[in-house]
Amino acid sequence: MKNRHYPGSTGRMPAAAVLTIAAALLSACGGNRPATRARPAHDARDWPQVAPADPAMANAVVIRALGLVGTPYRYGGNTPEAGFDCSGLVTYVFRDMLDLRLPRTSRELAKVQGPKIAPKKLAAADLVFFGNKGSVSHVGIYVGEGRFVHAPSTGGTVRLDYLDGPYWRDHYTGAKRVLD
Repeated sequence: MKNRHYPGSTGRMPAAAVLTIAAALLSACGGNRPATRARPAHDARDWPQVAPADPAMANAVVIRALGLVGTPYRYGGNTPEAGFDCSGLVTYVFRDMLDLRLPRTSRELAKVQGPKIAPKKLAAADLVFFGNKGSVSHVGIYVGEGRFVHAPSTGGTVRLDYLDGPYWRDHYTGAKRVLD
């Protein structure tokens, strides 16, 4: 939907924050889980680290997606220069990093969606889907630690959000593990 808006636009993320998150995610994707780790600032729940099937491929996807944080939203957009909508971001990242061609819309991606994956069972680079009443209208890329990268709304930018944020938790419909 062209004028679909999602709550909580945070604007452009500082480069230092992206690099900090990227470093933590590289460690998580590589399977080297530290003995203790900080919990997300806004939530006391612990997010287990599920190792991706191919850590190198997952790292490539996650780092590329994080590097696009701050890119403007544009309905139908599918390049950094033109901006992104949610599915344009997903298809661009997987094509750019892995030469993997995915369906173009969140609805098409959802049609090939596997069984619902519980949020705590997600691995880096999984696709996460959101919608209402059985209909999928939004997709993002899970990056670890309970967060995902997505292009949420007209007038906004590509950003990181928490899966357990009130809107996203209530509209989560499932996930697809692309890297198996």
